[in-house]
Amino acid sequence: METNLRVLSDNEVSQVHDRTLSTLAVIGVRVDTARGRSILKKAGADVNPTTHIVRFPRGMVEDCLSKAPHKFSLGGRRPNWSFPLNENQCSLVADGGAAYVIDDLTGKRHNAGYEDWLNATRLIDSIDEVGVYWAMVDPGFAQESIGDFVSYFRQMTRNFSKHLQDATHTVEQSRWMLEILGTVFGGKENVCKLNPFSFLITPVSPMVIEAEHTDAFLETVGWGIPAAIMPMPMFGGTSPASLISTLLLANCETLATLCLVQAAAPGTPVIYAPCPSIMDPYTGRFTGSEVEHGLLGAAVTEMAHLYGLPVEASAGSSGHYVPGIRASFERALNWSMVTLAWPDLLVGPGQLGGSMFLSLEQLLIDVEIYRRSSRLSSGINTHVKEWLEVDLAAVGHGGNFLSRRSTLDALRDGEEVYMSDYDASDSYETWSAPGKPTFVDELRDQAHKIIQTHQPLPFDEGVERELDKIEQRAREGVKVV
Repeated sequence: METNLRVLSDNEVSQVHDRTLSTLAVIGVRVDTARGRSILKKAGADVNPTTHIVRFPRGMVEDCLSKAPHKFSLGGRRPNWSFPLNENQCSLVADGGAAYVIDDLTGKRHNAGYEDWLNATRLIDSIDEVGVYWAMVDPGFAQESIGDFVSYFRQMTRNFSKHLQDATHTVEQSRWMLEILGTVFGGKENVCKLNPFSFLITPVSPMVIEAEHTDAFLETVGWGIPAAIMPMPMFGGTSPASLISTLLLANCETLATLCLVQAAAPGTPVIYAPCPSIMDPYTGRFTGSEVEHGLLGAAVTEMAHLYGLPVEASAGSSGHYVPGIRASFERALNWSMVTLAWPDLLVGPGQLGGSMFLSLEQLLIDVEIYRRSSRLSSGINTHVKEWLEVDLAAVGHGGNFLSRRSTLDALRDGEEVYMSDYDASDSYETWSAPGKPTFVDELRDQAHKIIQTHQPLPFDEGVERELDKIEQRAREGVKVV
């Protein structure tokens, strides 16, 4: 049977839901966007015009939950590529927003820039297990002007051909984004059909739906763009200091935002994506090292399963600053917990130092950790053909099974026993002859080779010409209405 991890009982999951309904009805959420408050008021919420506190009747929350689709697929530009959600499959989401990059030659950090973004984006485009894009380094180069933003979005769609997940910061950026998506994917109807892009909405903890980014999402209403709702309450900092209360707060913020999304456009696809975290008690910052991130990620997955919603789970990062043993055992422990709970999407490989440092070597290590965790989730196959009692009888006492067809098949197909390209199968002499290379050394060479050889899927010439015109208009200061 498949391995299925539970960290909450059915009763505890129900308690989180019931307490969420009570909290939203009694305490409510501060909604800073006037557009959002108007939408919620029309949908039946109690809106205080002075404090901007919005309280959600229980029936309203339940009704909005019922409108969110349970199954849909994430699409992309790559031919024949799509990723169905709520189908017992999982894909990686590249972690994002690093301010620094670990130089793979000197080991020193440098400020992340465009070339770092481009190398990371092409690397994740080449890795099948990474199905969803995030900007792995902070794309500050895209924020200086609207022309720079349009250029960034154009480069993003060109260099990553699977599913794109990002956000805009203003209504104006959203309008340009929609024009780019329509151009790349063949119009509004195709964007609605393919779901090539999902919008990351991040409510502010505790209990605030802020204005600017929320209005930017609301500008996309009518395009059917899925909303990935990711509040990030931090244990002891922006949430109360217990794991269950941090989960409760994350659920409150997620469902409140879901109500706004469904009230604005019923039936809009929603990805349940809260990212509760732990505050480092010594510095007050996020490191991601704590093993409890695995528990919280698994609990988030269980809450999404209660609602029947697709889930994008997070499981911390690493507080360490270089790729290797410490970062890898932290990732392995936390990711195995979450993977065994069966999320649809898992965030995210490649980051160190509390997700502030990008390491391409660590990215490749993390992908291997994910592969191994996925094998654990598959469990032990008890199909009738796997019992092999015929082989046992044929070999008899004191024999071996090396010549049996079943042994050859099992070791070749990789389903019964996971076989990795990274397994240490060489002898000591073979390994030590070239200077005893470390695993990180090998991965550094592999990352360089991929970046040098991987060619992103090109645009059609007509699409490139239209994108040229869009970027030129943006740089000339033309307004999109």
